[in-house]
Parts: sequence; C-alpha cells; structure tokens
Amino acid sequence: MLQTQIITLFPEMVASVLATSILSRAAEGGQFQCDLISLREHGLGRYRRVDDSPYGGGPGMLLRPEPVFAALEQALTAAPDARLLLPSPQGRHFDQALAQELAEESRPLVILCGHYEGFDARVLEAFPLEEISAGDVVLTGGELPALMMLDATVRLLPGVLGNEQSSAMDSFSAGAEGLLKHPQYTRPAEFRGMQVPEVLLSGNHREIDRWRAAQTVQNTKNKRPDLMGDRHPTRDT
Repeated sequence: MLQTQIITLFPEMVASVLATSILSRAAEGGQFQCDLISLREHGLGRYRRVDDSPYGGGPGMLLRPEPVFAALEQALTAAPDARLLLPSPQGRHFDQALAQELAEESRPLVILCGHYEGFDARVLEAFPLEEISAGDVVLTGGELPALMMLDATVRLLPGVLGNEQSSAMDSFSAGAEGLLKHPQYTRPAEFRGMQVPEVLLSGNHREIDRWRAAQTVQNTKNKRPDLMGDRHPTRDT
C-alpha cells in the first residue's frame, strides 16, 4: 500500500479529487491511503494565521515557519521515515520515470502544498524536502501538482488498473520505450468519412504490432522530437 499524507490549506479541495475515479478506487481496494493535514489547524492566534509579509519588503505573503514546522512534525510523528515532497516550480521535473519511482517507494510519502508567495526559507533548511515541479509555470498553490503526482503514481500500483498493460504501454513508459503512444481507434470502423486503418481490422497481430511501433516513432517525431535522441537510429516509418 502507498501511504500518503498531504499538508494543505485547502483539504476540502484535495478531498474532492481523492474521492473520485482511480484514486478513490485504489483507496477502496487497499492499494492507497491518503490522510490530510490542515495547515490552518496549526495557525497562530485566534484567527489561525499562517502567513506574514516578507522581511526586506516585496509583494505578497509568505507562509510562516511555525505552522509549517508543526504540520510537518505531525506528519513525521505518524510516519518517521517518510519521503518528503514539495511541489515547486524550482524543483526536479515530474515525469513518468519519477511516477514509477514513487509507485515503487517503500516509504510513506508526505506532500507539503504551498500557497501565497511560498515558504519561509527555513522550512527548506530544516527538512529534507524534495522539490518537484509540474512544469515551468507558477500556480496558486501546490494542491494541483500534488494531485497530479498522486494520480500518475497511484495508477501504476499493482492491481489498481483493470488491465496492467494499460499503464505498461502509456506514453513515456518502458513499454513505449519512453516515446509517445501510438494512435488508437474504437467502433465504428467508419465515422463521418474517417476510416479506421485497415491493419487494425485485419486480425494480423504481427502486422498490428509493427504498425503500432511505427506509429509510436512517427507520433513522437511529429509532436515531441526532443524525446527521440539517437535511441532509434535505424527505425523509421
């Protein structure tokens, strides 16, 4: 089971996604558990304040260290050996390889979601947080990247998907050799003048496999040539 804790100012936002689709099914099946820690509950004073203006001036507000330290310490009390993750545009890019790595992780995960202009830097000094980026973009908070990471990871856990091959052949996966997945079709065979490729209707699985391999390469060349490198110097369509 993948055990996870998410520290967030908006637990209701996270809970609504956890209760839906694959994440919900994985929790019901016992492959995944996620507990939420409200950062607001560790806020200061009567109004549970969690932020303040930055020293030295500047726009926006920073999350104070006291509530963040307290929330992380609560999480680590429950899971002392947890792997600590921090969604951040300054971190390592999240990709399929990292999703697979997290799916195979034996330690619990703790994901700290930021907000406002970020954290007091002493949070990063005190805790071994791994900064993980959802892309070269700045979002309002860490909840959406956290949920993206969990969705990508949980679907790789054994038994979560009905067919294990569903994830094995996904784009960027080992089954697709790190490339983009080939196009797929379903019924009807003809729709508004557009035909399903004849090879997919042939029943010849060897030819279907060859077509899919060629389409995987061509799809990647067309959409993400940066993924090609020199890994397939002799393969062509």
